[in-house]
Amino acid sequence: MPRTPTSDEDDLDTPTPPVFFAEQALLGALLLEPHRLGEVPGIGPEAFSTAAHSAVFAAIRSLPAPDPDLHAQNTAWLDKVLACARKQARGLSASCLHTLIQVCPRPRHAPAYARMIEAEHARRTVRTGAQHLGQAAGDRTHPQPVPATLAAADALTDVVDRLAATFPSGPASLPRTPEPTLAPAHDEAAAAEEERSLLAAATARPAVIDQMRWLIADDFVHPRNAGLWQAATALARRHAAVDPVTVLWEAQHHALLATGAEPAELLQALAAPAAGDPHYWGERILHRSMLTTAHHVARHIEALTDAPATTPQQLLLGSRRALASLNAVRARWHQATSPTPPPPPHASKAPARPRAGPPRTTAPGPSRATR
Repeated sequence: MPRTPTSDEDDLDTPTPPVFFAEQALLGALLLEPHRLGEVPGIGPEAFSTAAHSAVFAAIRSLPAPDPDLHAQNTAWLDKVLACARKQARGLSASCLHTLIQVCPRPRHAPAYARMIEAEHARRTVRTGAQHLGQAAGDRTHPQPVPATLAAADALTDVVDRLAATFPSGPASLPRTPEPTLAPAHDEAAAAEEERSLLAAATARPAVIDQMRWLIADDFVHPRNAGLWQAATALARRHAAVDPVTVLWEAQHHALLATGAEPAELLQALAAPAAGDPHYWGERILHRSMLTTAHHVARHIEALTDAPATTPQQLLLGSRRALASLNAVRARWHQATSPTPPPPPHASKAPARPRAGPPRTTAPGPSRATR
């Protein structure tokens, strides 16, 4: 099939995506039989992948449909479409429109062509949202990266929810897309220092460990530190003794020593002088975990959009699952950073109500002033 020249196609070596031919077929169907525009109400100019196709569709939609008999006899309406479309895409010519008409297999299949275009537009829309999420999570210069990242996640969630209402729901398996290779989204040396500071501070002040249920082992960058925190939290929740020796003993039951870690080295890390509040170090670790998770979620969703075999239903299902993992970290972040509500007032401080006396059985006597 010949291609329609467009202003934004410069690399002739790039393979033509299938949606390009679906766009040609739909535009050809509408140029041949303009009344079929009513059969594709859910599509707009923004859904097309090239500026030329978008301009032609916008022109078709903006002009009144011609009389079918007159349209079959002359090109007056096509000339109007061309003149209108050239306002947005100057490179269009009459031969471009005739090419679109020639390559349309079946005008009556216009709804099917439109559905293909909608699916590809959904893929591009989700990819853009995922890219914005990844950029927000990786922006080291932003003064408040977590709120910016959560705003981008909310925007992407809104896109996925809106598209889910567009495409019919049904049984869809998760796409089998290889996980993308991810570069570390954090400073590993700084992460290790913060994790060691937390472990030392928490071991010195074990009473706070059970208050930090919002921090879990998965938030840690280094597996050894994650294992030590898991051991410390296990002791705290059993109300057992917590100190460097007991944490080391518990750690071996969590198979931490089986990884080759030296007991003396672990004991030294736990017994290091405590510096700072455990809550502070815990929030720092969770802060990094939030941004790292958001970065991984963004790259995972991008990988879904890059896989041609991924259907719209699989894309939306996979995106929702990925965003759910981010929401889990988000809930713990809010738990860690939200102020603790004040306790309810004690019952003894409430004003005492007078006790009701026995009911009167006789009317009160006259007062002295009336006697």
